[in-house]
Formats: sequence, C-alpha cells, structure tokens
Amino acid sequence: MEAAYKQIADALLASRQGSSGHWVGELSASALSTATAISAMSFYLDAGGGTADHQIEIRRQIEAGFGWLVGQQNEDGGFGDTPLNYSNIATSMLVVAATHAAGRVDANQKMLDAANAYVESQGSIPGLRRRYGKDKTFAVPILANCAMAGVVPWKEVSALPFEAACVPQRFYHLMQLPVVSYAIPALVAIGQAKFHFDPPWDPVRKSIRRWAVGCSLNVLEKMQPSSGGFLEAVPLTSFVAMGLIKTGKVNHPVVKQGMQFLIDSFCVEANDGQPQGSWPIDTNLATWSTTLSVNALANNADGLKSSIQEEPKRWSDCVDWILSCQNQTVHPFTGSPPGGWGWTDLPGAVPDADDTPGAMLALNKLLATGQFENQKNEILSAAENGMGWLLKLQNRDQGWPTFCRGWGKFPFDRSGADITAHVIRGLLAWRERVDQFEQNSFTPKDVDRAIDRGFGYLQRQQNDDGSWNPLWFGNQDWDDEENPFYGTAKVLAAYRDAGRFDTQEARFGLNWLVENQSTSGGWGGGAAIRDGSAIRDGSTIRGPEDSLGQNSVEETALCCEVLLDSKDPLHAQAAWRGVEWLVRASEAGCLQQCSPIGFYFAKLWYFEKSYPLIFATAALAKAKNNF
Repeated sequence: MEAAYKQIADALLASRQGSSGHWVGELSASALSTATAISAMSFYLDAGGGTADHQIEIRRQIEAGFGWLVGQQNEDGGFGDTPLNYSNIATSMLVVAATHAAGRVDANQKMLDAANAYVESQGSIPGLRRRYGKDKTFAVPILANCAMAGVVPWKEVSALPFEAACVPQRFYHLMQLPVVSYAIPALVAIGQAKFHFDPPWDPVRKSIRRWAVGCSLNVLEKMQPSSGGFLEAVPLTSFVAMGLIKTGKVNHPVVKQGMQFLIDSFCVEANDGQPQGSWPIDTNLATWSTTLSVNALANNADGLKSSIQEEPKRWSDCVDWILSCQNQTVHPFTGSPPGGWGWTDLPGAVPDADDTPGAMLALNKLLATGQFENQKNEILSAAENGMGWLLKLQNRDQGWPTFCRGWGKFPFDRSGADITAHVIRGLLAWRERVDQFEQNSFTPKDVDRAIDRGFGYLQRQQNDDGSWNPLWFGNQDWDDEENPFYGTAKVLAAYRDAGRFDTQEARFGLNWLVENQSTSGGWGGGAAIRDGSAIRDGSTIRGPEDSLGQNSVEETALCCEVLLDSKDPLHAQAAWRGVEWLVRASEAGCLQQCSPIGFYFAKLWYFEKSYPLIFATAALAKAKNNF
C-alpha cells in the first residue's frame, strides 16, 4: 500500500502546471463538442465570415475535426459524447447535422446511413424530446442545429421566448423559462433563429419579439466573457454563434469573439504528437482540479506539510492562485454577488456551490499546516466571503442549488444532494473560526441553522435503498444514468465531518455501499456489470486474470475513502478490500485509467484525466494514516 500511495501521490504532484503550483487537468475530447464546433465554423465560412487567414485556419480545423469525428462512430452506428461513452441520440443527431453543414454527405454516405439508422432506432425527434422531457435547454438547440443544416424542418423547433432576456436579471427565476439558468445565451441566439425562419402568426407576439431582437443582443453581448466562450463551453458558444450567423449577423462582435474562442479551443495534438482534431466540452476545470488535489493530499497531513516545506514558493503561489479565483464582483452571467468560486480561473466561469466549498476546504487544510501564516488574513477574508455567499444561496427546500437560488424547474437548477453535502462540509470547516471574521455579517448560530436545515434536506433525499443520487455525476451502466456510488460517498462525507456517522440515515448509506461492493473489491458499474452478467466495452478496467472486475478507480476510491472513517468492523472490512483493489490496480498500471463519470450541463458526459489520480490519492492517503 505504501508503494501504491507514493506512486499515485507523486504522480498527482507531478501533474501540476509548471511552477505556478496549481493544477489544470485535462478534459476528454468530445464528439458532441466537435460536431457543434464543425457546424458553427461551416456556417461561418458559408456566410463569408472572418479574414482570409482565419478562413484558412477554420478550414484546417474542420478537416481535422471531421476526420477525428468519423473515427468515433460506434458499432451500433451512433456516437457517444466521449470515446468511452455509449451512443446517444443527441450526439448522433449533432454529428449528422455537422456532416450536412460541412458539405461532406457524399464522401461519408456509409457513416451517415448508419448514424441515421441509429437515430431512427432511438425514436428520432420524439426520442430526442423524451430524453430531455420538458427541459428545452439542449433539445431545442440540437433541433435548431439540425434545421440550420437542412435535415430537420423549422416547424420541429420549439420557439424560445428570447424577449425574456430583456427583463432585469433578478426576475429570471420568476418567469418559468423553458431552459435552465445558465442557458440564457442559447435562449437568445436560438430563439432569434427560430423567429427569423419561422415567426409566430400572432401579431402581438411578433411585434414584441421584433422589438426584443436588439435588446436581447445587448444582453448577450454583456454576458459574453473576454475569452469569447460562454461558460468556457464549446457547445453553448457554438449554438450561440450559429444562431446569430444564420440570422445574418456574421459580423456581430459576439460571433467574432465566439469563433475566436472555438479556434483557440481546438485540440491540436494528441499525446503521441499526431493531429487529434477535436474539441473538449469545456476549456478546463482548473479550480476544481486544484482544490480536489489539495484536499486529497491533505488526507496525509504530514505528507502535505513535507511537500509544502520542500517547495514553499510553489505552494504559496498555489494559495494566491486559489484566492485569485474568488469572484470579486456581481457576475454578469448570473447576477451572482461576490464571494463564490467557479470551476476555472478563466473568464467564462460562473460562481457555483460545488467549487466554492471545495476552495474553502482546500484553504482551510492549507492554513492548518501552519505554513501560510503570512497569508492568513487573506485566507480568512476569502473564507468569510465564501461562507456568506453560500448562506445566502440556500434554497427554500433547505438544500443548495448549483448557481442561483430559486430556480427549481429543471434538474440542473434544483437543489442537489452532492452539492448540499459539499456546502455543509465547507461551512463546517470554518464554523469554529466565525468569531475571527472581520465583517461579522453572520453568527455561528446562523451557520448551525443552515447546516441543520441542509441535513434535513439530505435526509429527505435519501433513496429507499439507502443511497443518494448526485446532480453532476453519472454512471452510464446504471438505471437512468444515475451514479449512487458518487452521490452516496459525497453525502456520507458530510455526515462524517459533522460527527453524524451514528445516525440512522448515515448507517443506511454506509451499509448500501458495503452491499453494493463487487466481488473484486471495487465499486462502479450497473448491477449486471457488477455480477459479471454483462460486459462493458467502454472504460472497463482489467488487471491480471481480470482481478479488478468491471469497476472504476474513481468510484472505488470515493467509496473506499468514506468507509475508512467508519468504526463498524463490517464497513472497515469493505474499505480494506477496496484498498486492496486500488493496490492491485496500481500494480497493474491501471490507477490512471479514466471512466466517463462526469456530467456537464444537460447531462453531457465527460471524463477528466486527473480524477483517478485525485480520488485514488485521497483514498490511499486515508488508508496510510489508518494503517
């Protein structure tokens, strides 16, 4: 175990970004992002956009991107979000649209026929609508992309009330919009495209929307970050750009900046130096990767302290970098007040209730090493502002949402169990230091009240079998693509930090983890995967004689880490079986093998190369201390 821990912890430390002291990570290539970027770029060229040099570069990227995209087709004819995902109707339809938009139908007829057959097998347009239900955040842009490419009639594209963007931002959550809070840019651009190609017959509505074109464009321009990428996300930026291009606004500043973002986001080379030709789902998750890494290393407090003493300047720079990522102004995208952290230091990030407690936990653990006394005042100030930001965000249902309080219509706007548990942990970490804060804008009782209410929410969210489902992570082998392994482990971490492992719901959750451990000692995969009755083609981890089963490093490490803190002998036994699984994975060279467990917006899959490193480090560091 000691050797496995040292190997993985050293690898995690070595993956830092240069001398700056923080982590950036590496997001997976995305067929979905690549398809939307190709469509947007093709429409841009068709409309005569860009300088001659830009057009040359765009054509090169389309060529390389399409070559990569064709190679991602699965045996069933469909396309998955990443190279490790099963096919889904959304990505498959976007690839079909990109093929038409780029004028590559004749050269790729066989691929296209297979993709269309897969889409038909999934129910075509009605099947896409079933996938997203009442949430039009992603279904409408997909159909609009297909309509722009000429493969779907505009009558199949629902109208979006883009005039709503002209209402003051603080009233958005009261308007019952058909999209989630972070999709206002798509609401505007795709809504305008639908209005342009298929306007309503109602003269009143038509007049209102005609008036709202200029006003909503102004809102869109104010929301666009300096990088040009809305949320640093390729699909959202692509949808916005193509919507405006198709309505004759190819030279609009939002389009120009958006296209430059797409050009800059192109993945030029793979690890072997050969052209890869793809786009990731987002630029990076640097803040998230950094705070997760710090918190994982802190499970071995002596090891973290030694690392800091060996490289004091690098670690001091890391602290400064985390502090610099805290939002200091009212955010133009969501209207969020100062105090929160987003997932990256790049300008397209939005403060959220997952990255904020992650940063607060990391700063707390770094301060606890006693090595950053000269930065203590700045850390305390950041923690106070972060805590105040989180306290104001709590929903009426007593849970915490990701971005905005009061948006409760669709899943990715509602309170989430994993988000709530993470917030509780962030508040608990600084609860005893509230009296040291300068602003005194809240009291220890305010914090205790919010935490107690949060646990009330978690108790109500527990599934009948004892597990919890997360919001931002999934498992493609589980029913409804849920990931109760991630969700249960993250919620139990809050019970652990609060000293509530002896509660009925915590013991129920811990027992669920034990009962769902595979015979190999790991966790992850659906029931059929775990009992060996099905074979997964995607990210299956195999060791000598398949001793690792069908599980993942990420899920095994998360479950193992939280079970290690239980004093129950049965839980401890399961935890050490998980540790043995991780050690075998290390010996087999599998500890850095990724699984597609991440959900981006609207259930878009991704995997992050740093996750296995981070989660395995956290679990093995805990095991080392408990040995």
